[in-house]
Amino acid sequence: MTVRVLLVDDHDLLRQGLAAILGTDPDLEVVGECADGPSAVRRARVLEPDVVLMDIEMPGGDGLTATAEILAAQPAVRVMVLTTFDLDEYVLAALRAGASGFLVKTMPPARIVAAVKACAAGETMLGPTVLDRLVASYVQRPDAAAFPGLDTLTDREREVLLAMAKGLSNVEIGEALYLAETTVKTHVTRVLAKLGVRDRVQAVVIAHRSGLVTGNG
Repeated sequence: MTVRVLLVDDHDLLRQGLAAILGTDPDLEVVGECADGPSAVRRARVLEPDVVLMDIEMPGGDGLTATAEILAAQPAVRVMVLTTFDLDEYVLAALRAGASGFLVKTMPPARIVAAVKACAAGETMLGPTVLDRLVASYVQRPDAAAFPGLDTLTDREREVLLAMAKGLSNVEIGEALYLAETTVKTHVTRVLAKLGVRDRVQAVVIAHRSGLVTGNG
C-alpha cells in the first residue's frame, strides 16, 4: 500500500529536495506541497494524506496550529514535524498538538524515507537527541514515582525498551536484535501495556527515570 505524503514548508528548495528523496521509494507518493499552515489544513482535507511533513515556523501560518487543526478534523492522519535542529524549542508543544514524530532536515536520505514509512505504520519517531531533551524535561519534574511495571518485563522486553530509548524504529530494533518486525511490534505493545503507558515517549521517559538506561549503558 502506497503511503501518501503532504509536504509543508515555506522553502521551495527544501520541498523539492524532500519530494525527490521520497520519490526514490516506490511505496511513497508525494501528493501535494504547501508553503504555510492554513494551506496545509485545506490541502489535507482534500488530499487525505497518510503523513504530513510539517515545518513549524512559516510566514503564512505556523505549523503547530496547523497540526492541531488537521488532527482535530482528521485523527487518522500522522503529522511528522520538520525541524532544522533536533533541539527545536517547539518539540514539546508539537507533541502536545498531536505530532507523531520529528524529522530533522539534515538527516540522511535513507533515514528520512525510513522515518516517514515508520510514522505511517503508527510509530512515534523521535531522534536520539530529541528523546534526550524530552527526557531531561520530564525527569526534572518532581512527580517521578516508582515504576513497578519494569519488574514484569522479560529480558527481551528490556532489550527492546533500551533500543526504544536510543530512538530506534521497529525496523532498526529488529535488525539490532535479529528479530522480525512483527515480533518487535509485539514486544513494544507488551512493554507499553506492562508499563501502563500509551506511547513510546512515555516508555522512554520511564526507562530514564528508573535508571534502566544509565545502568545498562
